[in-house]
Amino acid sequence: MNRPDANPSTVFLFDVDNTLLDNDRVAEDLKRYLTNQVGETSEQRYWEIFEQLRTELGYADYLGALQRYRVERPRDPKLLAVSHFMIDYPFANRLYPESLDAVEYARRLGRAVILSDGDVVFQPRKVDRSGLYECFQGHVLIYIHKELELDDVEAKFPASHYVMVDDKVRILAAIKKHWGARVTTVFPRQGHYALDAALVAEYPKPDITIERIGELQKYSLEEVLAAAGK
Repeated sequence: MNRPDANPSTVFLFDVDNTLLDNDRVAEDLKRYLTNQVGETSEQRYWEIFEQLRTELGYADYLGALQRYRVERPRDPKLLAVSHFMIDYPFANRLYPESLDAVEYARRLGRAVILSDGDVVFQPRKVDRSGLYECFQGHVLIYIHKELELDDVEAKFPASHYVMVDDKVRILAAIKKHWGARVTTVFPRQGHYALDAALVAEYPKPDITIERIGELQKYSLEEVLAAAGK
């Protein structure tokens, strides 16, 4: 339940990867594990398949890439160890400092909801094992392309104003175009997408830019709402 002092007319939407959770470090751990288990050549082939699949689907599908990799090497028993590593990864250890504090702060101002992209198995598993599902009290939305599903977001969590917290300026720009002054876009400069200056420069400047997710707590609700109209 929301806190008694919360404003139910405001919904805070949080991305997961590189917003609340350091997914770059997860990928680095997986790369090291793959190299140790199947060798550098096979590790590189996995990531080639991963990128091909991401281009096809529009989101990261780690297990799907592993399944496609298995088609090429059906007799490699080490793939089972890789699968175990991915499913049982300790995602809670990769939450950014103060990420849960930022969510708790948002819950004092309004309602907090996860709005993420991803596959139908691994992404929910990540949300659950990281502790985020419990933190968000089950308010979790995972789509293939979340920026195309805002009407469904609005139907499930109606509000007069939304706050989108995401490390990808492309997503923030698309959501701003859809909701206009009804949304405040918050850009935490975390992860490789957010730190790619050339990529960031391709899109309009978000309403609020913070260096880390914990800095969200520095903004009052009035400041967050006012930023949407700048």
